[in-house]
Amino acid sequence: MSQPSILWWQKYGTLAQMAQATVALLGFVAILLQINEIRATNRATSARAAFLGYTDLAFKNPKFSQPDYDAIKAAGRDEKVQYESFVSYFLYACEEALSAFADRREWLASCDYDLRPHLPFLCEKNAVQPAYLGTYGAETQKWIKTTLQSAGVTPPDCKLGKT
Repeated sequence: MSQPSILWWQKYGTLAQMAQATVALLGFVAILLQINEIRATNRATSARAAFLGYTDLAFKNPKFSQPDYDAIKAAGRDEKVQYESFVSYFLYACEEALSAFADRREWLASCDYDLRPHLPFLCEKNAVQPAYLGTYGAETQKWIKTTLQSAGVTPPDCKLGKT
C-alpha cells in the first residue's frame, strides 16, 4: 500500500493550532513591552523622588545649596561632612534624573545650574581623593569633569570664576 501524501499544514498542525501559536507569541511580545514600560515608569518615578528629596534638602539647607565653601571649611569637621553628604545626595539625584530622562534636556540644565556652586568642593575633593568621583557612574564623572574644565576650576586653587 502506498502512503497518502502529507500536506505541509498537516505536517505542522492545523490552521487553528498555527493561529493559536501566533497569538501566544504576540501575547508574549506584548508582555515584554509592558514590562519594559513599567520599568521605565518606575525609573522615572524613582528619579523624581530622588530629585524631590534633594530639592527639599536644599530648601532646608540653603547654606549648602548656595555654599560659601571657604566658610564651610573653616566651620569644622561636622559641617564639612554634612556638606559632603549634601553634595553626594545632589549628585545621586542628578545621576538618577539624567539616566531616567536622558532625552529631556531640562533635567541636565537644572543639574548644571545647581552643580556650579559645588565645583570648588568637587575640584578639591577630586585632587585629594580621586576615588570619590569613582563612586558615580561614568556619565556623571564625565559631566562633572567637563563642567570643572569649562568653568576653569582647576587645582591647586580650585576657585570658581565670576563668569
